[in-house]
Amino acid sequence: MTENLREKLDSLKIDRAAAPEPARSGRLWALLALAVAALALLAFLALKPRAVPVRTAAVTEGKGGAGPAAVLNASGYVTARRQSTVSSKVTGKVAEVLVEEGMRVEAGQVLARLDDSQARLALALAEAGRDAAERALAETEALLAEARLRRRRTDELVRAGVASTADFDAVAAESDALAARLARQTSEVEVARREVALARQNLEDTVIRAPFAGVAISKNAQPGEMISPMSAGGFTRTGISTIVDMGSLEIEVDVNEAYIQRVEAGQRVAATLDAYPDWQIPGRVITTIPAAERDKATVKVRIGFDELDARILPDMGVKVAFLDETPAGEARRVTRVPRAALRGSAGAEFVWVVADGALERRAVRLAAGGADPAEVVAGLSAGERVVVEGPADLAPGTRVTEREAN
Repeated sequence: MTENLREKLDSLKIDRAAAPEPARSGRLWALLALAVAALALLAFLALKPRAVPVRTAAVTEGKGGAGPAAVLNASGYVTARRQSTVSSKVTGKVAEVLVEEGMRVEAGQVLARLDDSQARLALALAEAGRDAAERALAETEALLAEARLRRRRTDELVRAGVASTADFDAVAAESDALAARLARQTSEVEVARREVALARQNLEDTVIRAPFAGVAISKNAQPGEMISPMSAGGFTRTGISTIVDMGSLEIEVDVNEAYIQRVEAGQRVAATLDAYPDWQIPGRVITTIPAAERDKATVKVRIGFDELDARILPDMGVKVAFLDETPAGEARRVTRVPRAALRGSAGAEFVWVVADGALERRAVRLAAGGADPAEVVAGLSAGERVVVEGPADLAPGTRVTEREAN
């Protein structure tokens, strides 16, 4: 019993050798957690985007000159209201071309001639047929006149009892037959004359003339080539030259339908040709085409020049500023931005605006002209800061650090 009690007491003793083991395990886990936290911190610092240094400038506001201000900008092309690719009415071989590019032509002037040998033969044949028909008609008229005389004489002889009724009937039948032949031959002569007129017109159609006065802008055929009023495939041409009436030049621009309410007939505009960016051409809105293009969500606007100039050519690119006239003597407020801040292409400019240390892409509309700073019609407010110098790969949301531009 004493031994059992001793065993029970021994089982209640604490094993001092095994006690440090849990302490060492806890320290190991703590060190591991600290290492993981340190790695996470390093990864965060490594992946965190660095702020990009840029130079910025403020958008300013000031007084502009009294007068018209641009309320809308659009781009388009110079077009001709009267333009024609001159072709022939018949298919034939080109014999002669009398027009060159840049040549001024008058209405009715001969531009080219086709081979007319077959047309001349057809005219000669038609004239011969007409002459034969007219001679036959003359012969029948003479026979009819003779028959009518014999009919009168026979009628008198019958009344006198010298000739019989049968003789009169024979002469009368011959006279009626000749009258019918004369009517038929009269119609045949008219047909022959119309055939001559048709053959003469076919011969005239081998001469190609200018439909109106203008300038030839292209020469599409050479002697020896075939030409046709419709496409016949192969090497057949469908036109001799393109004539443009330079007095009918105007501008056509596409205006976004969201801004079409800013355009009205008679409104003044300032047009700038891409070829002459420093030359502003005054004009006025002719009309707004009452139909929108569904695919582009635009409305076409026609604009006329106040005065035409020899430098204005068809299909030239042009930018148009629609103006809103300010009452005389009243200065207008304008917003300006350095041109160094402008990005994108002409007519689709944008700037990088710094807001709360990050970049925002902002589309802007500019007034006509090339002044620096540029006059902003819409998109910016005075006091905002824009990037004027920075990396080429800027993107929306990029964190930046600002430095004042020189």
